[in-house]
Amino acid sequence: MKSQSDVFINRELSWIEFNKRVLLTGMEKEYKILDKVKFCSIFSNNLDEFFMVRVASLKAQVEAGITKKSIDGLTPKEQLTRINKEVKNLTNLQENYVNNELNSELKKQGVILKKYKDLSENQKNWCDNYFTSSVFPLLTPLVVDPAHPFPFISNLSLNLAALIRDGEDSKYQFVRVKIPTKNINRFIQIPNEIIQYNDERAHFFISVEDLIGNNINNLFSGMDCINYSFFRVTRDADLELKELEADDLLLAVEQSLQKRRLGGDVVRLEVDSNMPENILKLLIESISIHKEYIYFCKSLLGLDDLNQLTKINRDDLKENLLIGKTHPQLKNLDLPSNENLNSIFKILRKKNVLLHHPYDLFKTSVEEFINRAADDPLVMAVKITLYRVSKDSPIIAALMRAAENGKEVMTLVELKARFDEDNNIQWAKQLEQAGIHVVYGIIGFKTHTKIALIVRKEKGRLRNYFHIGTGNYNSNTSKFYTDLGLLSTDPDIASDLLELFNYLSGFSKQKSYQKLLVSPSSMREKFIFLIKREIKNAGEGKKAEIIAKMNSLVDSEIIKLLYLASDSGVKINLIVRGICCLYPQRKNLSENIKVKSIIGHFLEHSRIFWFCNDDNNEVFIGSADWMRRNLDRRIEAITPIEDSELKSQLKALLQTYIKDNYFSWIMKEDGSYAKYALDSAENNRSQMDLIEQQIQY
Repeated sequence: MKSQSDVFINRELSWIEFNKRVLLTGMEKEYKILDKVKFCSIFSNNLDEFFMVRVASLKAQVEAGITKKSIDGLTPKEQLTRINKEVKNLTNLQENYVNNELNSELKKQGVILKKYKDLSENQKNWCDNYFTSSVFPLLTPLVVDPAHPFPFISNLSLNLAALIRDGEDSKYQFVRVKIPTKNINRFIQIPNEIIQYNDERAHFFISVEDLIGNNINNLFSGMDCINYSFFRVTRDADLELKELEADDLLLAVEQSLQKRRLGGDVVRLEVDSNMPENILKLLIESISIHKEYIYFCKSLLGLDDLNQLTKINRDDLKENLLIGKTHPQLKNLDLPSNENLNSIFKILRKKNVLLHHPYDLFKTSVEEFINRAADDPLVMAVKITLYRVSKDSPIIAALMRAAENGKEVMTLVELKARFDEDNNIQWAKQLEQAGIHVVYGIIGFKTHTKIALIVRKEKGRLRNYFHIGTGNYNSNTSKFYTDLGLLSTDPDIASDLLELFNYLSGFSKQKSYQKLLVSPSSMREKFIFLIKREIKNAGEGKKAEIIAKMNSLVDSEIIKLLYLASDSGVKINLIVRGICCLYPQRKNLSENIKVKSIIGHFLEHSRIFWFCNDDNNEVFIGSADWMRRNLDRRIEAITPIEDSELKSQLKALLQTYIKDNYFSWIMKEDGSYAKYALDSAENNRSQMDLIEQQIQY
C-alpha cells in the first residue's frame, strides 16, 4: 500500500519549487539583464507573501497544538521544518547570484551599485548633501530604555539597529531607525557628472541604507555609535474575519485591516549576516522569535526593491512587453450611435469573440465593451464582479458614467481579495456615492468569478451581452498576465449569468445552471463527471484524452480521479504554472500523465479545460483552478466554449503550450522540475510565438 507521500506532493513544498523556477528563470543567460532583475524581485516578493500567509498559518496551527496532517502526511511542525530548510537554501542561492553574477552583469551594462566606502571625496560630498537635504528630515531614531519600550516594528519595513553611548564610561543604548523606503527611493541615483562618467546611458546608484549608515553620526550628535546593522521583519498578514457575526461586512473588513496594520506575530526576521551578537540578542528577545525563523542575509535585505531598477529607461536592457493589438474582429468600431454600421453589439450578434490577453488589447476589447455600454442609450443595465482592479481604473470610471447616464448598475466588490482589501473598500465607497448598487457577495465565500453582463433594449425586447474571463478587470495586470475571455450573446449562458448575479445579490437560491459550471454548487460535480466519462470512453476503446491548463492543482479528489484515468489509459497533459500536488509518470500510478510549468515574460494565468470525449470535444475556460478553495469555498464560474471555431483556437493554443520547449519546466516523477535541453534548431517559444502570431493581425 502506497503512503500518502508517494501519492501526493506537499502543497507548501510544491509552491517553494515553483518560486525556485521563478528564480532560476531569472538566472538564465538568454534573458536581458533588467528582466533578470525583475525575476529576482518577483522571487523575493512571492516569498514575502508566502511567509505572511502560508507560514503564518502553519505557525498558528503549531502554537494552537493542531497536529492535523497535510495530504502528504506531514504535521504543521514538520512542514515548517522542511519549509525553513528549503527556503534558506534558495535565499542563499539568490544572494550568491545577486552579489556575483547579477551585480557583475549590471556593471557591464552600465547599471552600477556603488558602495559609499568606494566613492571619491567629491562623490561622498554629493551623497552627504543629499542625505542632509532629502533623507535626514525623514528619520526618527527611537531609543530603548526603561522610559521607552522596544518600538513596534512594522511588517516588511527596513530598519537600522544601532548601539550608542555618551562617552566611553557610559552604558550603551539600543536605537532603532526605520528606513523610509516608501517616501524615498531604495536606490538613490548619483548624477553622471558627479561620477564624472561620459556614457550618458550609464546609471549609478547607492542604497539608501548605505547612505544612512555612513551618516549615522549625524543622527546621534554628541554620541558615539559603537556599531550598527540592518534588519527586516515579516508578520502574519492574513485577515481574521468573522463574517457570520458581522452586521456590516465593509466595516468588519476595515476593522480587520486595522488589526493587520497594527501587526500580527513575527514569522520571519531577516538580519545582516555580520550583525553583532549583542544587537542580535536584543532583537531576538524583543521580537520573541525562534532562531529557526531568523534568516542571515549576505546581500541587501528586501530584494523585492530591485524592481526599482527595472524602471531605468534603457530599452536595450529589457524585453518590450507592451505588445497587444486590437482583436481583428473588433477593429474599426464606430461610435455607439452608428448602430447600423459596426458597433461592438452588432459584431457580437453575428459572432462570438475569444480574447487572449495581453496579445489582444484589454483596452480595445473588455474596456471597450464596458465603455460602450456606459454611453449607449439602448443599454438598460450593467452588472459586473470586481476582485482586483487597478488604482486608476477605466472600468470603474465607465461604471460611474453608466450610473450618471441613468442605467441600472450593479457591482459586486470582493472586499476580501487578499492585499487588495483597502483598494476595494475605497472603490466600493466611491461606487456607492455614484449611485451604484454595490454588493459584497455571499457570507462565507469569496467571489472570485470574472463576469460582466450588459442588458440592452433592441426592437422592444431585451438582449443580454456578456463577458466571462479567466482574469481580473484590471487594466495594469492585463498587460502582463495571459488571460482568456469570451464575449458573446449566447442566451442560455446569459440566462445563467442573470441567475448567478441574482444569487450574488441575495435574491436567489439558484443551485443548477444550464451551461455554466458554478462553484460551490455544480462545478466539482461536473468536472468529476467529465473525467469519469473519459475513463469510461477509454474502457470502451474510444478516444480519451484530457488537457488542462491552470495555476494550481491541489484538490485530492480530482488528483485521485486523474490517477484512475491514467491507469485506465486516458492520455493526460497538464500545464500547471504553480503548485502541483500530483506526481506524473509514476509506474502503476500516473504513467499517462505529463505535467509542465511555463514561466516566461508573462504570468500564465489562463485556465482551460479540454476533454476529448471520443472527438466530441468539450472545452471550458474560467476563473477556477483545481483547488478545494476554488471548487468548494469560492464563487466561481467556468463557461463552455461551444463555437467550433473558438474550440479550434483553444485546441491550437493548448498545443502551442504543449510543444513549448523554451519557457517550459518538465515535472519529473519525483516532483522536481527540469528545463528542456534546448536545441537551437527546434525552439518552440510559446509566448514569443504567440506574439509573432499577433503581429500578423
